[in-house]
Amino acid sequence: MELCQFTPAEDLSHTLENLVSVRKTLGTRRAGDQDHPSKNQGKQWRKRLCGLSFRSNPDQLDHLRDGVRRYLQLPADQTVLILHAKVAQKSYGSEKRFFCPPPCVYLTGPGWKLKQEQIKGKSRRKPRIGHMETQKLNFEEHCAKALYISDTEKRKHFRLVLKLFFSNGQEIGTFHSKLIKVISKPSQKKQSLKNTDLCISSGSKVSLFNRLRSQTVSTRYLSVEGGTFIASARQWAAFTLHLGEDLTCSHCTRGEFPLREGYIRYGSVVQLICTATGVTLPPLIIRKVTKQYAMLDVDEPISQLHKCAFQFQGSDGMYLCLSTEKVIQFQASPCPKEANRELLNDGSCWTIIGTETVEYTFSDSLACIQDPVSPVPLITMLEVRRVFHLVILCAAFVNLAQEWPTCGSGATCGSRS
Repeated sequence: MELCQFTPAEDLSHTLENLVSVRKTLGTRRAGDQDHPSKNQGKQWRKRLCGLSFRSNPDQLDHLRDGVRRYLQLPADQTVLILHAKVAQKSYGSEKRFFCPPPCVYLTGPGWKLKQEQIKGKSRRKPRIGHMETQKLNFEEHCAKALYISDTEKRKHFRLVLKLFFSNGQEIGTFHSKLIKVISKPSQKKQSLKNTDLCISSGSKVSLFNRLRSQTVSTRYLSVEGGTFIASARQWAAFTLHLGEDLTCSHCTRGEFPLREGYIRYGSVVQLICTATGVTLPPLIIRKVTKQYAMLDVDEPISQLHKCAFQFQGSDGMYLCLSTEKVIQFQASPCPKEANRELLNDGSCWTIIGTETVEYTFSDSLACIQDPVSPVPLITMLEVRRVFHLVILCAAFVNLAQEWPTCGSGATCGSRS
């Protein structure tokens, strides 16, 4: 999945060799949690402001001011990207329902290379993981494939906790995922918009996977590689699912895809866009799948972990299908006795699930500090109220952190705690 690449791939694989642990912690929502930041937050603003947060005391201000100036000239950002599903199925008895798709971690940004040079030759120390349930993360695959929830857990939500270390044992920080909802199994009841917890709205990010006869080893994910859609057993991609107008309407011109808001229903025209590459599939009609039949007359809301099929709009029963690692079109067979359904093959049946992305960006390569960067301040709202008056709503802004605003020329004006 060309979602993110290590920078550089060869060097970081040695620097961070197998010293990342994903800890599964079960807990309830804490007061003040910001799982859905304001739409007005700017990605680049958050990136810069989070990167300029340093722990300091008054004696270090001159040193930090120089560091901030150098950062503005050459931003040495270090980004930790966590991708995970919105829901997870509980396991029962001796079975293990591993998280699907598995949580993934990606490191990007030029700051990792600079930090690697700084820690060369430093003595190794054993990382302190703690006594909680952990799993080492293989950076060659980017994901933790063996996480699951046992039936002894009674809580309804949990978070993933990522503890990140350099190869010399120096702790980078602790990073949290968004809340993940625990479900026993996909709902088989007719969905209603009265309870939207498990519904999928237009503009949401989703993952699609195909699993032959419910076998975990046969799972393949819809992904993008080299600008082409593929079915991968190793990596998964997040897609933005847009709800569109019926393109047969008179006011729509060829090549247009008018978007609209609302929850996705079966029978709706949708568009899948890879969030990392922007590669887009043609307009599709999403169909409910029941016992390998595409149901043509169902219009209920789609729910998490439902099985569905994607018919190419305007086609006569052509569906999105996988064949080994290729993504192809499959011609469904009509049912003479039941005109409201079409027979599919195994490769045309997909499972849909919502996904979340958490991005932490910081820079400690200029400060030469060895303390963990966490908690990383996250900007959840930016608002300009008057000239020179910027209101920032920030989570995890601890007392030892400072903000360093800059003038229009890029010069550092000063710091405020």
